[in-house]
Amino acid sequence: MNPTRPRRLRRALAVVAGLVAASVVLSGCLSAIIPDASPRPSSSKAADTDGVAENLLPYYEQTLDWSSCNETFDCTTVTAPLDWSDPTKGDIELSVIRSRAEGTDDPIGSLLTNPGGPGASGVQLIRDSVSFAVSEPVRRQFDVIGFDPRGVGESTAVTCYDAADMDAYLFDIPEGARGTDAWADELLARHKSFGEACDENSDGILPYITTENSARDMDLLRAVLGDTELNYLGYSYGTFLGATYAKLFPEKVGRLVLDGAVDPSVSNLDVNVTQGIGFESALRAYMADCLTDKECPFRGTVDEAMADLGTLLASVDRDPIPNADGRLLGSDSLMTAIVAALYSQDSWGYLTMALTDVLQGNADIAFQLADFYYDRQGGTYTGNQTEAFRAYNCMDYPTGATDADLAAAEATLAEKAPTIAPYWFGPDPCEVWPYPPTGVRERITADGAAPIVVVGTTNDPATPYEWSVSLADQLSSGVLVTRVGEGHTGYNKGNSCVDSAIETYLLEGTPPQDGLRCE
Repeated sequence: MNPTRPRRLRRALAVVAGLVAASVVLSGCLSAIIPDASPRPSSSKAADTDGVAENLLPYYEQTLDWSSCNETFDCTTVTAPLDWSDPTKGDIELSVIRSRAEGTDDPIGSLLTNPGGPGASGVQLIRDSVSFAVSEPVRRQFDVIGFDPRGVGESTAVTCYDAADMDAYLFDIPEGARGTDAWADELLARHKSFGEACDENSDGILPYITTENSARDMDLLRAVLGDTELNYLGYSYGTFLGATYAKLFPEKVGRLVLDGAVDPSVSNLDVNVTQGIGFESALRAYMADCLTDKECPFRGTVDEAMADLGTLLASVDRDPIPNADGRLLGSDSLMTAIVAALYSQDSWGYLTMALTDVLQGNADIAFQLADFYYDRQGGTYTGNQTEAFRAYNCMDYPTGATDADLAAAEATLAEKAPTIAPYWFGPDPCEVWPYPPTGVRERITADGAAPIVVVGTTNDPATPYEWSVSLADQLSSGVLVTRVGEGHTGYNKGNSCVDSAIETYLLEGTPPQDGLRCE
């Protein structure tokens, strides 16, 4: 798996929104320094410390110091132990943002959110796109909470490379031909150097960047916010975080929505194969739509158009296209651009523009899509998604697939995703990560938890529908809601059936009927 493979657990905003985000960044920063009203107190409730070990009580009993971070939001930091099993090893800081309930001075409680990744910034999601994350009826009744998990963004963060080195890592094209030993050796050496830089620059936190630790952090947030139960909305990887919380603290589960689910029982290799097939399916759906448009650069049947796209990928793999900024668009970067656009059907028009330009020898729009995927703007990186993504996955997923396993996976992908398959696999960076994984892949039942609603979209490329079905089946209290459609995740995407079911559950506590199918 090379560094341009899809962030298998990442939730991405619509690419169209990402491409215009740069135009509003400055105004957002300016508003953040304008004084405004004092923030409302967090809660009059004492932290729930039931069952908390004595050596962890100082963390659970800390008082939050909220400050206004613009006219809408309040911000604070929460101190958590670096190692939950041994708090004497030191502390980390968690960055938290609150969007106060818009329709009441007596909200239902806090609703924690996570946009996925692992490595996406929950603070940034709420600060920049709270309406994208949570619908208006829910915002009126809940204090919506965004937080950067440990290792991410404005929390104590994984740090690896500066922008120039990150550009080289993500975009430089190996000298050896794809699939050769020289190609694999160069990529593995890059992965090793990247991991060593992360270890050197991250102040000893890498062994503790795990989803289990992050789930324990989330229980701390629940308590210091004054809630006896966790209300939570997790997207993509955020579903694994939420399910892990339910496994650890089933008695503390309040109203949990897990949208675009990850199956916690599948291996890293199975994840990659299933995602590759999912993106091929989404690419075929895009192509069928593209062929109805006179602006589409492809002609003929879907199969013929996919074959032509395969020819294009092979062409840029042999002869990369130079970009104005000096980067070369090879097949890996073009595949990243394609993947970025497939997260949302609203982004298909950008993919058509990018592929049209690439056919004419122009790489600019393709790089815009790839840059959006990596949170790269103007030659700099606005967050540390790539670093945190690697840190979490290398600790969460056990390694050790055999040569036979890999051969079987490659054969399956070649059969079921022939366009994507040649560019999907490569050396596994986690094989040279500085620390061995501590996570396990297992079914999560969360016995004793309140109803947990799982939302799956039938042609979701990043978290394929079968994972949502599986997670809902694993959870003892799982309730499955199906959105029939394209794109990643299902809630707050304009499907009134899904939105109504989730809003009723969050606002009233009444779960939808298990198996609800929303056309």
